[in-house]
Amino acid sequence: MIEVQAELTRGDFHFEADFTAHGGVNVLFGRSGSGKTTAADLIAGLLRPTKGRIVLNGEVVCDTEARLDLPAWRRRIGYVFQDARLFPHLNVRDNLLYGARRRGVQSPPIDEVVGLLGLEGRLMQRPDALSGGEARRVAIGRALLGEPGVLILDEPLSGLDGARRAEILPYLDRLARSGPPILYITHAVDEAARLADEVLLAVDGRVFNAGRPEQAFA
Repeated sequence: MIEVQAELTRGDFHFEADFTAHGGVNVLFGRSGSGKTTAADLIAGLLRPTKGRIVLNGEVVCDTEARLDLPAWRRRIGYVFQDARLFPHLNVRDNLLYGARRRGVQSPPIDEVVGLLGLEGRLMQRPDALSGGEARRVAIGRALLGEPGVLILDEPLSGLDGARRAEILPYLDRLARSGPPILYITHAVDEAARLADEVLLAVDGRVFNAGRPEQAFA
């Protein structure tokens, strides 16, 4: 569960969030520039709110009134950015295990994650040999193997053509059923409608609960 009541002012941009994201897939939906990535960065600890409180799975990770602000590495967030950010000198297996090794995860379930994301036969390849969809799946797998309490996917299908989007969507469906709670950021209605258990709307710097997809898009 993610609970956010926070404000942030940067220059002329004022951001305000008041929402609770439960288990399953919570889709953060809105136009470019509406505040989606700002919300994700606040949750992950990459930004600090001017005022507010953030709770992840029952643990307070930020409370400006109490002067509490856990650093990003202590928040157990798996963050998959819009670009895959794989290490070009490492093969797929070593890219997958990178985060788990840094966090000291004992016996990470790499075979399970490889099967979940359909990466069999790719483990010895370098990132430059992968398709765009495969690279995104490796980035998701790397985040999962770090045993995150929450997984943030920031526009994971952005920049992919129709064929690559169709390739990765079934894996996202599978991840939604078996992975940790997910905050899925997108501006695409079809992705939100297909994947969301609940929808959060970002509108002109405000983020709030909008209910189930059929309510949010009514």
